[in-house]
Amino acid sequence: MDSNANEEKFDGILLAMAQQHEGGVKDLLNTFFSFLCRKTDFFIGGGENAARKLLLDIFEKWERKANEELTDEEAIELQKKIDEEKVKQVNPNEGNGYTGPNYKWTQTLSEIELKVPLKVNFAVKSRHVIVQFSKKHLKVGLKGHQPIIDGELFEQIKLEECLWVLDKNVLTITIEKVNKMEWWSKLVTTDPEINTKKVNPEPSKLSDLDGETRAMVEKMMYDQRQKELGLPTSEEQKKQEILKKFMQQHPEMDFSNCKFN
Repeated sequence: MDSNANEEKFDGILLAMAQQHEGGVKDLLNTFFSFLCRKTDFFIGGGENAARKLLLDIFEKWERKANEELTDEEAIELQKKIDEEKVKQVNPNEGNGYTGPNYKWTQTLSEIELKVPLKVNFAVKSRHVIVQFSKKHLKVGLKGHQPIIDGELFEQIKLEECLWVLDKNVLTITIEKVNKMEWWSKLVTTDPEINTKKVNPEPSKLSDLDGETRAMVEKMMYDQRQKELGLPTSEEQKKQEILKKFMQQHPEMDFSNCKFN
């Protein structure tokens, strides 16, 4: 496996984590260092200042790479473009996609469902319809009419798993993604861009994820709901259960005046 593939191996998991941190990079780093503190000997296992040195070495490595890739002027220009794009972004519809004047699409992590009303005053038959797929292009329309969609797709699709049906002058097209760890911000490149940070992961098919990723995403979603309700997270529940068992095993001890964090 080359270095780029190795670096990108956990992008899907990290992106899922990042989407759960409204405070951005600061909150994400805080979660990561909390994990290192609670679950590893990172801070105490390598001798005095070893963890700090390791952290700075890794930081400086990636700082150098970032500086090689972007000059100050390029960074300013890139940030300007990012800020402009954020202004243009629209909120996703109830299905994590976009509803436009001529069609509506929704998505899960694994597939896209596209609905295209055929606005003509006659009953459309399958022979009147044009639906053409390629790995990164989609064309949809009626013969003898201007295409309703004719553009480059946001990402590659699995051609063998794509299909369409016609019912009462409405085309329903199902498109399977190649990358099942990414939310599409648009169907075709000419579409308005949706804000994928506002996507609700609930409708996605968690069963499509591998076991480890699915367990992690489900835990994150559960903990987020618990926090919103002011209830203990899964980690806090484990600690409470351990304390409860300890108290049951030591009935001779008086815990009434104890204070627990």
